Amino acid sequence: MRPEPRTGLLRRQVLHGAGGLVLALQWRPAHAVSATRSLQQMIAQWAAGRPVQEGRVTLEIAPLVENGNAVPITVRVDSAMSATDRVQEIVVFNERNPQREVVRIVFGPASGQAEASTRIRLATSQQLVALARLADGSQWSQRVDVIVTLAACIES
Repeated sequence: MRPEPRTGLLRRQVLHGAGGLVLALQWRPAHAVSATRSLQQMIAQWAAGRPVQEGRVTLEIAPLVENGNAVPITVRVDSAMSATDRVQEIVVFNERNPQREVVRIVFGPASGQAEASTRIRLATSQQLVALARLADGSQWSQRVDVIVTLAACIES
């Protein structure tokens, strides 16, 4: 007589463990935290009480976007990227998407230039702001208004 396989017990243990893990995690939509904060609040939190000046940052985006699903942007900062004049971080925030932070780029000491290009989604016509923090502690920005004719990332 052969002993009965114990696969039923092992399967039950795995399912119970997985069920407990699901109960331990709290499910929240990604926008639950950032959508409640305004664009100004996001900028203030990023700046950490330090002044943000206009200039040195260039945010390239079409002023009129036909489809908000894949909008090309380029962000660059006027910097020599030397030991005394180096960009540490660039961040782009938006006014009306469910997630306020669009992109965050951190530059190391070996970075040759402070420039990045990507595609983003835009929920509707809104304002974008690109911010840069330099190694000397200065912070710079540029704001751009964008009109979107076909919206993306709208939640129903």
